[in-house]
Amino acid sequence: MNWLVDLIGTMGDREALVDSSGEYSYADLSEQCSKYRAEFESQIKQGDVVAILSDYNFYSISLFLALLDINAIIVPIVSEINEEIKDRIDISKCDFVTKLDKNGKLDLTKMKCEEKHELVNELKANEDSGLILFSSGSTGKPKAMIHNLNKLVESYKGKKTKKLKMLVFLMFDHIGGLNTLLNSLAMGARIILPMKRDAEEVAKLIQKYKVQILPASPTFLNLMLIGNVAGKYDLSSLKMITYGTEPMTDGLLVRLRKVFGKVRFLQTFGTSETGIAQTVSRSSDSLEMKIDDPNLEYKIVNDELWLKSKTQVLGYLNAENESFTDDGWFKTGDLVEDVGEGYLRIIGRNKEVINVGGEKVLPSEIESVLFELQEIDDVLVKGVPNAITGQSVVADVVWNADDDKKEVRKRIRAHCKALLSSYKVPTKINIVDSVSFSNRFKKKRIL
Repeated sequence: MNWLVDLIGTMGDREALVDSSGEYSYADLSEQCSKYRAEFESQIKQGDVVAILSDYNFYSISLFLALLDINAIIVPIVSEINEEIKDRIDISKCDFVTKLDKNGKLDLTKMKCEEKHELVNELKANEDSGLILFSSGSTGKPKAMIHNLNKLVESYKGKKTKKLKMLVFLMFDHIGGLNTLLNSLAMGARIILPMKRDAEEVAKLIQKYKVQILPASPTFLNLMLIGNVAGKYDLSSLKMITYGTEPMTDGLLVRLRKVFGKVRFLQTFGTSETGIAQTVSRSSDSLEMKIDDPNLEYKIVNDELWLKSKTQVLGYLNAENESFTDDGWFKTGDLVEDVGEGYLRIIGRNKEVINVGGEKVLPSEIESVLFELQEIDDVLVKGVPNAITGQSVVADVVWNADDDKKEVRKRIRAHCKALLSSYKVPTKINIVDSVSFSNRFKKKRIL
């Protein structure tokens, strides 16, 4: 029996999780895990590749644990797009596809299995469980990456048992969401699962279940500000907000601290390829963080953060390992500043840097300046092609006052000119109802 599944079985009636169907104990979780094992035992075996077509709920988590327990290779897929689902099943070369109805009934479909990828065969030969995740595909075809799931789960062993209530915000097929799940289970925490990911729903759950820890992206946290959920609901139970998946700006952090004054803010960092790192923020008011993780090394090469982790992927199923060096360093694509005393500051993504006539412009710098204007609810800065300078700076702005748009643009430009170099001042300002972000609540800056 896997140590995590065994641990869950010892926790008895301790509160485990809440989803849209009800509230469950660790005993319930252990029992449902055993039921699924008994149900598929004659069909699914160690080393089989099994897709779970579901987001988080009591039943999908139980199934995940049951598959982990027999050392299967798990492919969580959270999508409603049939073509995307089919593509991920095909790339993973699944042996089985599983679906769950609202009562947890297991629908198991056996697939015509082709010859497996050598990395899958390696896991099977070593009798290790595996995890296949897909990149967001924002700049090309999604990459299928494969983890040794036993090694990943092992990194959570030895956590102290804590009576915490944590909301799992990121999805089942996201390394950040899985990190929250595994961390919570290893601590015996109570997990709150939102039925839908919007600011009102999350705020209602925080109020109802006295959630103490909220992990989210800066984009989603700003949606909570725009929706004024702190003024509508009692969020006083919150002790910590962790943020990651995209850069936070100084301007947004200042706003969040005003609304959530007593809450501790912690910047997290991780990648699908290397897992989530243990980090320490200099303070709740600071965007400077320290990577303090015994399982991970880092270095900075030409302003880019490189990582080497004990829990990093074995490789890709459908792509070359171009992001990895021959000696195992993963080039994250994140640009950082070394600010001394072991602290780093993330300043952007190298693919999102805007090149204006040879001058490099970071979208986060301009967004932070624009957030100083209280009439701006949200902003997204991006680069667009320009025949003369190569690229020019464009800002999509959500303006919360009923002002003349021409005057708004004048005011925004004047504000930027006073604080930024001329090549950083947006050449075009779009007044929009909302900025563009993905279903992972990350801003979409790349055209």
